[in-house]
Amino acid sequence: MKKVVFIVSVLFLILSACNSHESKNESIAPEKYSDYLQKGNEISNLAQGVLLSNVGTAIQKGGTEYAVEFCNLKASSIIDSLNLANRCTISRVSDKNRNPQNFLQNETDENIWAYYSAHSAEILTDTLIQEQGKLFYYKPIKTGMPTCLKCHGTVGEDIATGTYEKLQKLYPTDLATGYHLNDFRGLWKIQFLNIE
Repeated sequence: MKKVVFIVSVLFLILSACNSHESKNESIAPEKYSDYLQKGNEISNLAQGVLLSNVGTAIQKGGTEYAVEFCNLKASSIIDSLNLANRCTISRVSDKNRNPQNFLQNETDENIWAYYSAHSAEILTDTLIQEQGKLFYYKPIKTGMPTCLKCHGTVGEDIATGTYEKLQKLYPTDLATGYHLNDFRGLWKIQFLNIE
């Protein structure tokens, strides 16, 4: 019940914001809604699992400094291969992004971000938005493991000096630090291609 209330609330929030700017919104057929919601959840879980597995392997191989470099060089190609396999465009967005391309890209992103931020202490789930003929899935990302804090925690406490220096070198405009365990830090954003 909580999931349905949340999805309806977010959908209403987005549609209200979009309607105020006279953009065209379409409704999603109920049977397609649940199919795409499930597909978005599966794809985001797969993407997160693959990235976490690769980052874990990189940390074991060369520590967090090596993992930062690995993410900088390989994370995009891993996501690109998942995009092709799943006929979608997978991205991560945040108001405190590390990768310059992962910023909140439009008013819909900003509205969903604001809603999740305001309710981050609650158990949040995913949502699906259809806007201007495009279908988008959003799901919150939290700092769910202590290992996340080695690159996203507090500088000087969780993040070692060498790791921070590597972050500054590879991501000079990095904003993605200062988090604590289970903080809301980003959103998976998946655009489905060739929706039926």
